[in-house]
Amino acid sequence: MKYEIIATGSKGNAIVVNESILIDCGVSFKRLKEVFKSLAIVCLTHSHKDHINHTTIRKLAIERPRLRFACGEWMVSDLVNCGVEKKRIDILRADEVYDYGSFKISPVKLTHNVENFGYRIFMNNEKLFYATDTGNLDGITAKNYDLYMIESNYTKEELAERIRIKTENCEFIYEYGVEENHLDKEQTDAFILENGGDNSEYVYLHQHQERGNYASTKTNI
Repeated sequence: MKYEIIATGSKGNAIVVNESILIDCGVSFKRLKEVFKSLAIVCLTHSHKDHINHTTIRKLAIERPRLRFACGEWMVSDLVNCGVEKKRIDILRADEVYDYGSFKISPVKLTHNVENFGYRIFMNNEKLFYATDTGNLDGITAKNYDLYMIESNYTKEELAERIRIKTENCEFIYEYGVEENHLDKEQTDAFILENGGDNSEYVYLHQHQERGNYASTKTNI
């Protein structure tokens, strides 16, 4: 499955799948200038600003009057406030499958500090599983998918070290809440090991700067 990572992480998120599906829109319109004309739909996950840039949504709605926007009900007011007409918004429910002709979408309810979706994408006989900003993937399966795009926000060792340093320096410890809202590498690897097939590809998203922006490889299970 073809994909382009425009951005991933706390400074912005946007991923284009097969030139027609944009998952998340937390970047400037300028970052999408090479891809926005071919888009058929924008799939939004949640309301945090690194996943939805209101100015960019407004510009997309103006420049692409037939573009669809798909989301959970919690995102509708954000889209309307950006100038997107309600008739262009597809309100999705978790685990339902929505057929758009050349592709299908099925949202997955994730665990975060706001309501949040992950996505299953079915296109050209291939399957993609996408999940970021979630504390766990409990009860979720995605067996033998072609591509897994899942956050790998930190390792347990990294998190413990950051907490230790901030404790010694009497600094505010944001990391105490990280485990509840973001996947660590160990959780992501366990999910891929449990679900991936011999030819599955996986991409680590939301990695910290010191470990690189993202990594992509084939599973060997």
